[in-house]
Amino acid sequence: MRFAVDTGGTFTDLVIEDDAGRLRMFKAQTTPLDPIAGVLDSLQVAADALGEPRADLLARGSMFIHGTTRAINAIITGNTARTALLVTQGHPDVLVLREGGRNEVFNFAVPFPQPYIPRSLTFEIPERTGPDRAVITALDEAAVIEILLKLPPMKVEAIAVCLLWSIVNPEHERRIGALIEQYLPGMPFTLSHALNPCLREYRRASSAAIDASLKPLMSSYMRDLEARLREAGFGGRVFVVTSQAGVIDAAEGAETPIHLINSGPAMAPVAGHHYVGTDTSAATAVVADTGGTTYDISLVRDGRIPWTRETWIGTPYVGHMTGFPSVDVRSIGAGGGSIAAVDRGGLLTVGPRSAGAMPGPACYGKGGTDPTVTDCALVLGHLDPTHFLGGAIRLDAKAAHAAVEGAVARPLGLSVEQAAASVIAVATENMVQAILDITVNQGIDPATAVLIAGGGAAGLNSTMIGRRLGSRAVLVPSLGAALSAAGALMSELTQLYRATRFVTTEAFDFAAANDVLGNLVERGRQFIASAGLGEGRIECAVEARYANQVWEIEVPLGVERFEDQADIERFVELFHATHESVFAIRDPQSPVEIVGWTVRAACRLSAASGFSLAGSPRNGGLPATRRAYFGHGFVDASLYDFGTLVDGQSIAGPAIVESPFTTIVVDPGATARKLASGSLLIEPGR
Repeated sequence: MRFAVDTGGTFTDLVIEDDAGRLRMFKAQTTPLDPIAGVLDSLQVAADALGEPRADLLARGSMFIHGTTRAINAIITGNTARTALLVTQGHPDVLVLREGGRNEVFNFAVPFPQPYIPRSLTFEIPERTGPDRAVITALDEAAVIEILLKLPPMKVEAIAVCLLWSIVNPEHERRIGALIEQYLPGMPFTLSHALNPCLREYRRASSAAIDASLKPLMSSYMRDLEARLREAGFGGRVFVVTSQAGVIDAAEGAETPIHLINSGPAMAPVAGHHYVGTDTSAATAVVADTGGTTYDISLVRDGRIPWTRETWIGTPYVGHMTGFPSVDVRSIGAGGGSIAAVDRGGLLTVGPRSAGAMPGPACYGKGGTDPTVTDCALVLGHLDPTHFLGGAIRLDAKAAHAAVEGAVARPLGLSVEQAAASVIAVATENMVQAILDITVNQGIDPATAVLIAGGGAAGLNSTMIGRRLGSRAVLVPSLGAALSAAGALMSELTQLYRATRFVTTEAFDFAAANDVLGNLVERGRQFIASAGLGEGRIECAVEARYANQVWEIEVPLGVERFEDQADIERFVELFHATHESVFAIRDPQSPVEIVGWTVRAACRLSAASGFSLAGSPRNGGLPATRRAYFGHGFVDASLYDFGTLVDGQSIAGPAIVESPFTTIVVDPGATARKLASGSLLIEPGR
């Protein structure tokens, strides 16, 4: 038995795969002050539904996979550890100078961003290594010791070390690490060459700084998670989701917490990749995960999940770069808990403020008074107040009506229903614009893509989004309400191994290339052998560029070793094709320079190939119709139980499809069909 849990801003999603391969989904409200309590609550909900003690349920588990926003939330709220940065003498401004770029090119009133670690906690180390590995200035160990002894009185809780050219000769960084262990035992630290052996100094320093600052918090969180799971009865292996759409052991996540920054959102595209291949023939899919707080968008393109090397925390050029590639996920503040308001100019706004888990929407009855998207859906009759979360939460329709009337309808001079419909329309447009940003900007026509709708709030307006985009289909998987948790079950145990070595095809150095590749591949094979999950696979890639270019692109290698000139020619042609697909140009006369080398080792967590939810029909049956507001008035919308739909069954809008975990609105003019996989395929119409 395997458990996958995704802790969101409003709900904690749990998906359980039993020994027979059946999947079940459960939800509990997130507990922001203690996220692990929400995890245990979701397990208790599952145990109660399955009719067995929680300890017995956990005792049968072999894997627990956790997606968390703990790391990113700590950075955004400034709750990371007080961290010192040690750099080569003469280079204290590496985090200040950053990399060039402006979001508002002509607005010179935008303040220059503050460095991740302030200059007051940046210390220069007398040492210098050259790009040829030669030591120019020997490491002054006495100076290092003197600096280290200053740190405890300054209340420093972690140390990041980033020295020039440590990626080609790491001896000075290693020695500083040994001195930290000797003079400040127990102090968490990060060495840049070990964490992120990339070429660019700012990215390497930034990743080391972010990683070190997260170590005290995430080490404590991972230890606490494992301890409380053990105490509750779980005896299996604990994994945590990474930003690279894989999982690692929780203990390793505590050692390199920078990999956990986009832990939660990175799993939705994994699930989307599975469903677009299973349920459609489309080459491209937009994967949208609608939670209570955010709307996360990613892509599946030509059977692959695109990655980005420009991963920023916060606004690009103003926030902080992680220095690591990650799944390309864009997020906006839009979800079921997004708050609607009328600004001083009389314009209706929806989000990015969210009611979150506490107090939640007004209809939750927990003290919230601001109208949210969920309140508006209730006012419109799209939600059943007696069956939200399978009846676990009874919604207060009067409170929702009062919130929408006071904050939106009255200021705009609209009826409450018109105001609620307007809120849904604005939220929909916000989501459409986010999708256009990630598709059109990459040369993708969203009308040719399938929209995969995930998240508990996805069903409220995904048909509207698909229609607005001109999409040919909207797919709502049976596990869509917990798309990220489902993706965690489909993921793999992965490890990335990276190195920097310059090689050019103009005079290819077979020995150097095969040396670096061979070392990385061997490390990958050792990882697979030690994972204890059976056979794995090795994927090799390089970061390469044309001569005189500044930036590299990643190109997969079809080989683990370069044997002859034919291998070089195949790689060069693949580089040309990749460059042309990204930049619409190729330069066949130019030599290709390889700068970075990457080996990805992966082991499957499960041999299962099908991922669909076990039937969960509604308790007490469902009326045939319900009065619901569409367009300009109320109509009798047909009601369907997602759990009892039969394969091939067709639905014509206006209709509402309900499950214990989500409500899917099929607008007038749209049609839906239940697929054999359990998914619902909606043709939104024009």
